[in-house]
Amino acid sequence: MASIATASPVGRTTSAKAPGKLGALLFGLILGAGVLYAALNLKADLETVPTANAYPFLLLGIALLIALGFEFINGFHDTANAVATVIYTHTLSPNVAVAWSGFCNFLGVLMSGGAVAFGIVTLLPIDLVLQVGRGAGFSMVFALLMAAILWNLGTWWFGLPSSSSHALVGSIIGVGIANQWMRGKSVANGVDWNQAASIGKALLFSPLAGFAIAGLLLLTMRALIPAERLYKAPEGAEPPPFWIRCLLFLTCSGVSFFHGSNDGQKGMGLIMLILIGTVPTAYALNHAMTPKDTAELVTISRQAASTIGRYVEPGVSPRDPRATVTEFVRSRKISPGTMAAMREMIGGIGNQVNDFGALKDVPSDRTSNLRNDMYLVSEAVRRMQKSGKPAFQASDMAVLTNYRRQIDNSTKFIPTWVKVAVALALGMGTLVGWKRIVITVGEKLGKAHMSYAQGAAAEITTMLTIGAADGFGLPVSTTHVLSSGVAGTMTANRIALQWGTVRNLLIAWTLTLPASTLLAGTLYWAFRTTSGS
Repeated sequence: MASIATASPVGRTTSAKAPGKLGALLFGLILGAGVLYAALNLKADLETVPTANAYPFLLLGIALLIALGFEFINGFHDTANAVATVIYTHTLSPNVAVAWSGFCNFLGVLMSGGAVAFGIVTLLPIDLVLQVGRGAGFSMVFALLMAAILWNLGTWWFGLPSSSSHALVGSIIGVGIANQWMRGKSVANGVDWNQAASIGKALLFSPLAGFAIAGLLLLTMRALIPAERLYKAPEGAEPPPFWIRCLLFLTCSGVSFFHGSNDGQKGMGLIMLILIGTVPTAYALNHAMTPKDTAELVTISRQAASTIGRYVEPGVSPRDPRATVTEFVRSRKISPGTMAAMREMIGGIGNQVNDFGALKDVPSDRTSNLRNDMYLVSEAVRRMQKSGKPAFQASDMAVLTNYRRQIDNSTKFIPTWVKVAVALALGMGTLVGWKRIVITVGEKLGKAHMSYAQGAAAEITTMLTIGAADGFGLPVSTTHVLSSGVAGTMTANRIALQWGTVRNLLIAWTLTLPASTLLAGTLYWAFRTTSGS
């Protein structure tokens, strides 16, 4: 596949000049402050961990570097799309565009709720999530992150706007299949395929929606805004009129913000798994929960146990409640002892929390088990509610929904320093690797250069699509939506597409899922085999 990031007249005009001394100083101060903030908060958290062994901390450092490396590479692809229009149309200089986009990404990451982050985690094999602090769990995290990084680097080298979301989802599927195959079990239970299907539909239909909506939006703009220059390609290195610059500036800001709120979460969910696996004392449970929150959790746990008890078959008492519930989550099949096991686990969680008084007071040797029980029960309730089996009454469904919300507040949280670290990694990746993707989006999709209106229509569509996906807790690809949106505006403008570029993009998009699946599965097998775990 030949590289499509070749030099061009507009490509040369978008070359970044070295930032001035003031700009370099300001960037250095922001970067230094962010790194210092994250490091000090991590240090404060680790001081609560009672261990004399340096190995977990070494493993934590390596894993965090790899996870942040994934977000850094993500910046090559997706955040570069956010700044493509403002750089290409000379609305902003590259340095200013990247800095502003990084700031908007930062705000988006900070204001994200975590639904996408933990939506990604629910795809992972349940037994590996419960063993994330052991060899198999670390093999899982390292394999899927390294597979996604390798694929993203390869496609970036050819200037192809591939999807980090597709690469990550494919890697998760590869690890799940490899794990089941190595255990001699059916690969059908290696991944939550229902959740994978929901994410797959979002990844598949979002670019189609981007193509259609952006094209229609451009036609609407032509009908309502009779400003001919808006529909012309940039001439030389001159910036567009002020009002057009404002429009493109706003759309770039919106895409960057929503990119941070969606894509930034994908790495955050994996970073939390790493933190939970290496230092569970500090991160397995949400220490920010107040005694009042804890008392409410105890009360709701008792209500939930009583509610589940209404659906227990008489005379059934499972010998191993955790194993029974784990099997249900893995297979999604309710056995005669499933509901009795659920009642016992929910009651046990409530009793433990009541005995400890607060989550921060849970002994270090009990933290991982309590967190795993909470995660397991939450997943079981989610799958029961989604499948409609058993058929809960409306009042019982409300109790279980409230219980699951409280449990998730106890285990599914993201510290602010993690968000800061991810935002910095995304911004730095954009600063290093923006140009290849910018030229592809701006010049290589259509046989005429992208106009101001096309850039605005594509970015407005991308912004709205990602915002909607955030509301549903689904990951979407900024790359695919924006690239499809640009192609849609080209088509609406009756500009022929460069089918060589489109072919390369489609090949990359089509191969991303199977290639990352195979790569991650192979890496997982290699890590498990060499580690002997």
